[in-house]
Amino acid sequence: GAVMLAQFLQFLFSGITVGATYALAALGFTLIYNASNVINFAQGEFIMLGGMLAVVFTQAGLPLPVALVLAILVPAIVGVLVEKLAIEPVKGAETVTLIIITIGASLVIRGIVQVVLGKGTHSLPAFSGDTPIDILGATLLPQSLWVLGVTALVVVALWYFFNRTLQGKAMLATSYNRLAAELVGINTSWVLFMSFAMSAALGALGGILITPITLTSYDVGIMLGLKGFVAAVVGGLGNGLGAVVGGLLVGILEAMGAGYVSSSYKDAIPFVLILFILFFLPRGLFGGKSTDRV
Repeated sequence: GAVMLAQFLQFLFSGITVGATYALAALGFTLIYNASNVINFAQGEFIMLGGMLAVVFTQAGLPLPVALVLAILVPAIVGVLVEKLAIEPVKGAETVTLIIITIGASLVIRGIVQVVLGKGTHSLPAFSGDTPIDILGATLLPQSLWVLGVTALVVVALWYFFNRTLQGKAMLATSYNRLAAELVGINTSWVLFMSFAMSAALGALGGILITPITLTSYDVGIMLGLKGFVAAVVGGLGNGLGAVVGGLLVGILEAMGAGYVSSSYKDAIPFVLILFILFFLPRGLFGGKSTDRV
C-alpha cells in the first residue's frame, strides 16, 4: 500500500509541476484570445525563449536574478514585436489569417534561435539546490516548489490586475466588447500590445521555471505550446481560472498516463483529452467567455 501511495504521489508531483508550466502557457493563450480572439501559436516559442535565454544569460556570467529578469523581459519585447510587425499591420483580417501569421512568427523565432544559439540541449541549475524533499516515500524537488509557488503568485497577481486596476479593467472591457471599449475611450490597440507582452512574459517565466527539471532546446516550444493550448481549450478558451485548472489537469493526466500506462503515449494524452472534451463539452470544462475570468 505504502509503495503504491508513494508511486502515485511521485506521478502526481511530476504532473502538477509540468502542469503549472502548461497553466502559465494557457494563461498566455487566454490573455491574447480575450484581447483579440486570436489564438497565438507562437506562445510555445516564448516558453522556449525564456528557458534558452536564461541559460545564455547565466552562462554569460550574469547573476541568476538578473539573468531571469532579462529572460522574461526579452521575450516580452519579442511578443510586442510580433504584435506590432505581424498582427497590427493586418488589422481586421480574418481570425484564421491571424492564427497563420502567429504560426509563421513561431517558425521565425525558432529559426533564429536555432541559428544563433544552436541545436544543443541546455540545463539550468535548480534555484535552491537539488536535495529532494521526502513526502510519504515520494520525492519532491525543491525546483517543483519554485514552479508551483511562482505560478500561484502569478495567478494572484493577474487576478489583482484584472479586478483591481484600471488597466486590467480596460483589458477586460476590450475582451467583452471591443467597440464599446473604444467608445468609452479605451485604447484597444494598447490593450492588444499589453496582452502580447504579458502573454510572452508568462510563457517565458514558465520556460525558465521548468528548465532545471526538463532541460531546454530550440525546439521544446512546439510541444509545450500545444499542451498549453490544449489546457486553455480544456478550461474553456478565454477563461483564466479554466486555463490554470486545465494546465494542471493536462499535466497530471500526462504524468499518470506515462507512469501507469507507458511513457511512449505521454505526448498523445493531451490530444486524446482535447478530442474527448471537444466531443462532450465543446465549450470546455468552464464554458467559453464566462464572466469569472482571472
